[in-house]
Amino acid sequence: MNKFVFRLLVFLMSISLLGIIFVQVYWFNDSLEKSEDEFKFHVKQVLGNVAVKLQKKEQYAFYNKYNKVKESTGKTPQKEDLLEYGYYQRNSKTNETIIYSNSIISDNYDVFSKFIDKNADSSKVKGFSAKRKTEIFNNNNAFDNSSINKSINPEITISKEGALAILENAQFEIFYKDIAAVTPIQERVSTKDLYTLLSSELKEYGVLTPFEFNVYSNGLATKLKSEHFKYDKYSTYSIPIFIDNDGNNKYNLHVNFPQKKKFLFSEIVGISMLSIIFTLIIIIAYANALHQLIKQRHISEIKTDFINNMTHEFKTPIATINLALDAIKNPKVIDDKEKVFRYLQMIRDENKRMHAQVENVLRISKLEKKELDISKESHDVQQIIYDAIDHVHLIIEDRGGKITKNFNANRTTVLLNEVHFTNVIVNILDNAIKYSPDAPVIDIYTENIKDFVVIKIKDQGTGMSKVAQKRIFEKFYREHTGDLHNVKGHGLGLAYVKRIVEDHNGQVFVESEKGRGSTFIIKVPLIN
Repeated sequence: MNKFVFRLLVFLMSISLLGIIFVQVYWFNDSLEKSEDEFKFHVKQVLGNVAVKLQKKEQYAFYNKYNKVKESTGKTPQKEDLLEYGYYQRNSKTNETIIYSNSIISDNYDVFSKFIDKNADSSKVKGFSAKRKTEIFNNNNAFDNSSINKSINPEITISKEGALAILENAQFEIFYKDIAAVTPIQERVSTKDLYTLLSSELKEYGVLTPFEFNVYSNGLATKLKSEHFKYDKYSTYSIPIFIDNDGNNKYNLHVNFPQKKKFLFSEIVGISMLSIIFTLIIIIAYANALHQLIKQRHISEIKTDFINNMTHEFKTPIATINLALDAIKNPKVIDDKEKVFRYLQMIRDENKRMHAQVENVLRISKLEKKELDISKESHDVQQIIYDAIDHVHLIIEDRGGKITKNFNANRTTVLLNEVHFTNVIVNILDNAIKYSPDAPVIDIYTENIKDFVVIKIKDQGTGMSKVAQKRIFEKFYREHTGDLHNVKGHGLGLAYVKRIVEDHNGQVFVESEKGRGSTFIIKVPLIN
């Protein structure tokens, strides 16, 4: 996968993920706003119903009290004609005349207002009734000079009487509101009744969250309130109550919902949790896919680097073998046994070198599959180090370098596999030689720390960066050097070292500084 395609794919995946998250956040905010609007609408309806019911309840209570007082007076009401009007209609062909008359009469009651205010005067309260009469005359002499001849009786008379409830109710409402306006709010409604009414209405509309209330009079809080009321602009709603005859409101009912946010969230918490879970699954899937893409790209780069390095590793021995074979074929050389043996030795050495590379690849593969047989026996770890030094002695001499031994460990018996542990030391020494641009100078130290023997192999080579130190033991990893392949290797040696040391219940790590060499530290447990 080339870099452009990789970056485009990552970009598209990132944009898609951000888009999904944005849509989810937008949906959540939109749902919360709709839930809040619905909450506000229901609360307004509740407060409106409460205001109406408070007014009606007070009016009914006052009306019942008024009727009781009116009946208890025992007086006959005084009647008074307020209004009389009528009209007549005459048919010239049949000489039939129709006269309609309507009288409105008031019944005056002397009702003492002491049940409202002991110091108040008596109050005139009226009851209204109407008398309606229709008369039909068939005599031409029924009228004389546009006046009704009272001596003539009508052929048909229709009379009706009844109370005028509309006038009486309107007059009573004005009367009651005027008196109630001067009554203290605590006498008009109790805290318990107001709480019960609010609870009932809120429950009916599904607003099932705690609330507090307070009645304000001209902007000042009254004693008609719940215990923990606290005004908050966001969660407090208000409505005027007990409006007087002039349309003015002295009192305002404020209702506060201290857990409003919690209630609104609870309305959408179910679907929101599902949305969050699915979004997290998408994020995890995205992260995993991105990780796999990066890993695949990294593996692709490692594979390319591995192939390049293996090519160089095999090119040199093959070229050397070809040159040696061509030299042996030369008639001047074939008779010279010394030269022939030297060229044959070169072929053998290069063949061993290629064989060692193949063995390294197979060995790490078997180790990962746990097919590598690692049997352990008791050995002196310092003797293993001597054996490893012998393996690289000729290379050190050829490069003009030296190895200095500083063995300070008193206890050196370890349970290990001789072959594999020797390979561990050889690999580290070989690494130190390869990364020493000048004559390799290597110091080997041993010491005891508690029940462990610690081996330190220090070189004065090129060193490595902090990034390389973290990844140096990864399979196929080699510090990037561009297209330069002056340092042989394919990144398997140190991966093999780590796996073998860990199989011996030990630890291996590196300390290094760019340009100042590296120190490999191996720590393995002693046999008690």
